[in-house]
Amino acid sequence: MNEEVKKNEKTETKPRKFERKKPRYNQSRPKSDLEEKVIDIRRVTKVVKGGRQFRFAATVVVGNRKGNVGLGTGKAKEMPDAVKKATQAASKNLIKVELIDNRTISHDIIVKQGAVKVMLKPAKEGTGVKAGGPVRDVLELAGVKDVLSKSLGSSTKVNMARATLIALKSQKSPNHVAYLRDKKVEELR
Repeated sequence: MNEEVKKNEKTETKPRKFERKKPRYNQSRPKSDLEEKVIDIRRVTKVVKGGRQFRFAATVVVGNRKGNVGLGTGKAKEMPDAVKKATQAASKNLIKVELIDNRTISHDIIVKQGAVKVMLKPAKEGTGVKAGGPVRDVLELAGVKDVLSKSLGSSTKVNMARATLIALKSQKSPNHVAYLRDKKVEELR
């Protein structure tokens, strides 16, 4: 009888093939402080021999309003899955934005992405975010509070958001410019 009990104990502790193993990562991770905004959701079609296959393509921007912002796209058969994929992609592609006085960008910039041109200018305190569409979403989630912007050319939402992200990424802080010119920050003003 003792042998039977020992056999049962051994078989009970051994996991079966069809049972799910616990994931290796820690599931009790803290929630991130990133906010997300859906910029665009489109229904895309792939024409195949048997007919048309419909899927959804989503573009999402995430940010913490403190200088971190990212953009991602995702595609899936269902809309919520596409948004989820896009959010994951955006949170992987975060960039750090250098802000002056935690409110505005450091200098004027014009960026071209596809057929879209986006112009960003720093503004005085209290001006607010004077931008529209995806440009506004990206700037707000990046934490920019005072900025002027103009978008020229095409109005493709994805390219407008990408151009804004590139513009924020290519901003040079006064410290960096002073280092490049081999001067002090006070000498630049």
